[in-house]
Amino acid sequence: MTSSRRYTFRRVWPSFAGPGTSGLSAAIIAGICAGASGALAQDSTTAPGFATAAQVDNFDAPSLEPPAAPGLNFYGTPGLMDMPSAEMLPDGHFATTFSWFGGQSRYNLTFQALPWLSASFRYNGIRNLNLFGFNTYYDRGFDVRFRLLRERRYLPELTMGLQDFAGTGVYAAEYLVATKRIETPPLRFGGAAGRSPGQLKVSAGLGWGRLGSYGAVGNIGGKRPSFVGGGTGGNLSYDQWFRGDFAPFAGIEWQANERWSVKAEYSSDAYVTETRISNVFERKSQVNYGLEYQWSKTTRIGAYYMYGSELGITAQFQLKPRHPIIATQVPAPAPIVPRSQWATKEEHWSQDWTESEYKRTRFRDLVAEGLKPHGLILEAIDLKGTEAEVRFRNPRYRSYAIAVGRVARTMALTLPPSIETFRIIPVRSGMGVSATVIRRSDLEELEFSPEASDGLMAVAAVTGAGPLPETAIFSEELYPAFTRSISPYAAPAYFDPARPFRLDVGVDFAAGYSPAPGWRIAGTIRQRAWGNVQDGRASNSVLPHVRTDQSFYAQYGTTLENLYVDRSWQPRRNVYARLRAGLFESMYGGLSGEVLWKPVSSPLALGVEANYVIQRDYDQRLSFRDYKTFTGHASAYLELGESYQAQVDVGRYLAGDYGGTFSLFREFENGFKVGGFFTLTNVSAAEFGEGSFDKGFYFRIPLGWLLGKETRNAYGLTIRPIQRDGGQRVGGVGGLYGDVRTAHRRSLQAQRARFWE
Repeated sequence: MTSSRRYTFRRVWPSFAGPGTSGLSAAIIAGICAGASGALAQDSTTAPGFATAAQVDNFDAPSLEPPAAPGLNFYGTPGLMDMPSAEMLPDGHFATTFSWFGGQSRYNLTFQALPWLSASFRYNGIRNLNLFGFNTYYDRGFDVRFRLLRERRYLPELTMGLQDFAGTGVYAAEYLVATKRIETPPLRFGGAAGRSPGQLKVSAGLGWGRLGSYGAVGNIGGKRPSFVGGGTGGNLSYDQWFRGDFAPFAGIEWQANERWSVKAEYSSDAYVTETRISNVFERKSQVNYGLEYQWSKTTRIGAYYMYGSELGITAQFQLKPRHPIIATQVPAPAPIVPRSQWATKEEHWSQDWTESEYKRTRFRDLVAEGLKPHGLILEAIDLKGTEAEVRFRNPRYRSYAIAVGRVARTMALTLPPSIETFRIIPVRSGMGVSATVIRRSDLEELEFSPEASDGLMAVAAVTGAGPLPETAIFSEELYPAFTRSISPYAAPAYFDPARPFRLDVGVDFAAGYSPAPGWRIAGTIRQRAWGNVQDGRASNSVLPHVRTDQSFYAQYGTTLENLYVDRSWQPRRNVYARLRAGLFESMYGGLSGEVLWKPVSSPLALGVEANYVIQRDYDQRLSFRDYKTFTGHASAYLELGESYQAQVDVGRYLAGDYGGTFSLFREFENGFKVGGFFTLTNVSAAEFGEGSFDKGFYFRIPLGWLLGKETRNAYGLTIRPIQRDGGQRVGGVGGLYGDVRTAHRRSLQAQRARFWE
């Protein structure tokens, strides 16, 4: 994990002319315990005028000034222009870049998966490359880089890279590169020096493939095949790695100050295909020059003179998942008032209130009203003499640690002093997903302790939720419940050779009805406003067209996106279940079931999903096509270190093929998620078609990271280099693991500091 600075903040509570909210609540509690009656005070739980943002004692906040990220080359990886350097991006950074020169455009996505490992995806277009009959030849590629040696006082940083290592290999290369940094005085503008020292970076390396095509000094393994194009692509070219001619390359970069840098490099790429076979551009020199400007913390732009004949440009955008664009503001909760300060009479501690249904209902209402200012919803409450169980919904906070902390405070402010033990249970889809058990006296003692976060984790317990007690009182405002929403949608389609990016946009009108806990009836009507996905290329798949008829489904403006009945429940401890019937997504409907085993404290979860589906008609109303199939998978989920999650699914896919999918994701504490997947089935590369097998990557950006406020909403996107029919699964079903994991022990422990926000 990247190291972070530790900060200690103190909450500043305002003084009040009269009793604060917490004092008023205490007075009401004492009155109810002592037998007082009357209507519930309207403002008994209104939030006071306290601090505008919660800060956390001993919170492991990320560095306010993250280390400067290196500039990226035309391939989207740390480097000069065409040549790489040995530098790595800061751990967890996600970068997207665009570069252009000599009729070549490259769109790159790079993720620094670990401090020593990065991966990139690239989509490039080469104009006038008529060798294969294209006016513009489009291709996709993947890169991976490994740091072999970290820079030390006298030693350079050393990195090994595989560039465009699978498929047609239009830019295929391998390299070993070393980089050394030397501090220099900052450049002065108008007599004033920059705020930070300058830096000179010297890089040199050996390249194979593309990077060994000019000025070769040796050979390993004989002649290496050049770019041939065509075919299905997508397969690893491991038999070519570090084979053939190898050549030296080198370059320097002077980071003059915080904004400006100057680059120069000697390239070992001869651009044989583009300059000798085709006529993309004219190469007159192997020396390139560039000037770059850091526009903002996330944006860098550059201009270059390439190969003695061409001008080039880049735009680089680096997203930092650990550093939100806008700092999240969370209103601070009211402080806990120790019972010793307000329950001063013996009758206040009496448990006689348990025998009064009226008083129990009053306490339920106090808790429900106390949760509303925090955006939380009381589902049910069970009250005993010394113990209380609260089940609640969390539609606001991405972090369940915040939600559990807010519920605990509300319980401490609204429940009788005789109640010592709190059981706090988040509810998803009518199911209790975990139980955090806390002693009230620990809350009172630890709230302002310097070690509050670790101290509470030491004395609290996280267990299974268990069944709902028969004596629990439901909130009167929940069932039956009707919801509705209007939201924009965007449906992209990628990598059509005629038009690499297509898009449909419009509006979704959604509604849902929940007659009882765990039951939901929902549907969405979609109205397209504009789009060109309908103009995409027709499928040439030899497999059943389970996904490649996307353009046919895009012909209609008003469609029924989904309409289903869903039932979720817990058949036994640590087991969660779901059944769904109806129209799941735009292409399929049917019957689906899922069972998940996930102990609260275990990093491992196991699940089974089974679906009988029928392909929907292109107009996406209530009619179906002739294609029917059974699809199902057994799944294993494992939480790894460094916020990584691995998932393996084995079973039958929509086209009737059998195989497995491996997925690896990294999810940061703020909900930013990046990962990739690949699927291998009994469909051969020739049957699968272009791409050889299904693969892709996924990212999710939490809206709170962009907007600076707490919300559970996020924007997620899955990108496949090519959409084919092999290895495809039905959408709109599943998801039990994601529902329950975020409220289990590992997630709560990782975000324990946020309990006090």
